[in-house]
Amino acid sequence: MTPSTPSTPRTPSSPRTPTASADTLGEAAYDRLRLRQWLTGEARAAGVARRDVLRLAGVAGLAATVPVLGGAPHAHAAPGTAPGIVKPLPDDVFTVRGTNAETRFEALAATDRLTPASHFFVRNHTTTPRLDAGTWRLTVWGDGLTGGAREFTLADLKRLPSASRTAFVECAGNGRSLFTTQQGQQVSGTAWTLGAVGQAHWRGVRLADVLRRAGLAHAAVDVMPRGLDDDYVTADGTNLGRVRRPLPLAKALDDVLLAYEMNGEPLPPDHGHPVRVVVPSWIGVSSVKWVGDIEVSATPLYSPWNTDFYRLFGPGHPPQGSAPLTRQTLKSAFELPWNARLAAGTRHRLTGRSWSGGGAVDRVEVSTDGGGTWRRARLHDVPRRGSWVRWSADWHPRTPGPAVLLARATDTTGRTQPATTAYNTQGYLFDAVVRHPVTVE
Repeated sequence: MTPSTPSTPRTPSSPRTPTASADTLGEAAYDRLRLRQWLTGEARAAGVARRDVLRLAGVAGLAATVPVLGGAPHAHAAPGTAPGIVKPLPDDVFTVRGTNAETRFEALAATDRLTPASHFFVRNHTTTPRLDAGTWRLTVWGDGLTGGAREFTLADLKRLPSASRTAFVECAGNGRSLFTTQQGQQVSGTAWTLGAVGQAHWRGVRLADVLRRAGLAHAAVDVMPRGLDDDYVTADGTNLGRVRRPLPLAKALDDVLLAYEMNGEPLPPDHGHPVRVVVPSWIGVSSVKWVGDIEVSATPLYSPWNTDFYRLFGPGHPPQGSAPLTRQTLKSAFELPWNARLAAGTRHRLTGRSWSGGGAVDRVEVSTDGGGTWRRARLHDVPRRGSWVRWSADWHPRTPGPAVLLARATDTTGRTQPATTAYNTQGYLFDAVVRHPVTVE
């Protein structure tokens, strides 16, 4: 499928700041600058009317009521199916959540450090497109290039030097339901537990190499990949276009991949066939699937996916929301069913995984008495940034009755999972220690 010709960028109505980039400002400062530029009309939110983004984002002080991408949790589809998902969704591996499929974390116990495509969660804004790799084209365009638009076939990408990376991809809302079940706070959005995450070995080409081949200009500041899935239409009928989210040029030139393989095989349809973006350690929406075009801009860019969605709103956050979310947070999960029943008087090997968007996880502690005491778990992987570590701890419960298991991770930045997560209305970035109930019998 050949992407439609991208529209020509509009000239901003007020001066821009083309030299601002994440390498000189840092990610948080970069995002704060982009927000100010967008609010004052210096940055473009291409593809959607400004009045619609203003209304949706609630920048006039209504941010606490901003809608969540995908809306409230959907009713489950029939077992083993989901609207628009191609691969089988067996009940022992997935929980279907509307157009999405969440991995049951206990199903990962039978896998190694890489999540097979058969077990990898699916986050779809609309439906999985069926694209022909032979006719697929990637268009790189925009006023951040020295020449005109440049088109790449899959064969063109494969002629460039290949690059690979083992990295997790995780939805920003992973753990969202725990705001309610564990902290008693109401949030909106798909009610993920902890299974909206997966780790794969991605192979493709560095985005930096493609941008340079396309003719990257010194004036470029933002890079915005856009998917080939259907337009996203909100519940009130506002068409926001195809999923797209800008990256700072410095990030695009750092570790971002245009991946065409997942775990040594061509990307499956649900995971971006034939080519997707992989942005290590950043929230999942940054890793645009089914990429069809990439805008390279000398003008600061915004899209609904970082003006309206994927910010923190609510008490304790600015009226216009936090800076757009970038890095993922710190989490741990047991590879054990919720409310599992375990035999008393038997030694059990508790297993799980911990991961962080900030640094490598180098310590995991486990409590089997609801947090009264803690002990170190054994790590089964070398800690690496952008990858999770598997761990285990033995437990020999002797007294029947309810129990609560906890696991908390510490990464190489020195950050440890907190007891609670600061509230935000959309339920993003839950990172608190999870209270995992079991019954000893």
